[in-house]
Parts: sequence; structure tokens; C-alpha cells
Amino acid sequence: MSLRSNRVAEQMKKELGEIIGRKIKDPRVGFVTVTDVAVTGDLQQATIYISSLGNDRERAETLKALEKASGFVRSEIGSRIRLRRTPELSFEFDSSIEYGNKIDALIRGLHEEK
Repeated sequence: MSLRSNRVAEQMKKELGEIIGRKIKDPRVGFVTVTDVAVTGDLQQATIYISSLGNDRERAETLKALEKASGFVRSEIGSRIRLRRTPELSFEFDSSIEYGNKIDALIRGLHEEK
């Protein structure tokens, strides 16, 4: 990733937190945290990694609602960040937090066995 795409990703991450938290009124979107944004080098596409509370069904509904609102979110990003072309957005769950918790639990389990 280039320096420019890194800067755009960081700026988008900051703005997305506010947009998702305050502007989206869909009740399916619960408490969502933007954990990371990956922007392609040509700034054409952005993958937004999120974490959310709830069971698998609720999380799937959250993802569906965010995908449905992606046009609105994209236009909000376009008005807040000066870019020639606003990237296409796609949302994915960030599994690294769960993976980290799983590893943590395994290590804790090993310590308790000793």
C-alpha cells in the first residue's frame, strides 16, 4: 500500500466511525466499530473491516444493513474527504479480534493446567 492510500485509509477510518455511529438510522446496525480500512493503491476500492456485538445472525444482519447503506456512506465519505473519485466500499467482519481472543484463551488454559 502506498503512503497516499494509507493516509486515505486512516482518514476514511476516522470518518466512517462517525458516519456509521451517527448517520445510519437502520435498526439492524447495532454497536459497530471500524477496526481497519484497506484501500487499493489506485484508490478505487476500499474494504472496511468492522467488529460488532451480537450473535452470528445479528452480525449478518448488521453486515447486510451496512452493504445496503454503502451508497449513502460512500456519498458521505465523498463530501468529507477531497478525492477525485470516492472508492467503492465493501464491508467485512474483522476476525482478528476473535482469533486473538481464542489464542488468549488457549494460552490461559495452558497456564491453568500447570
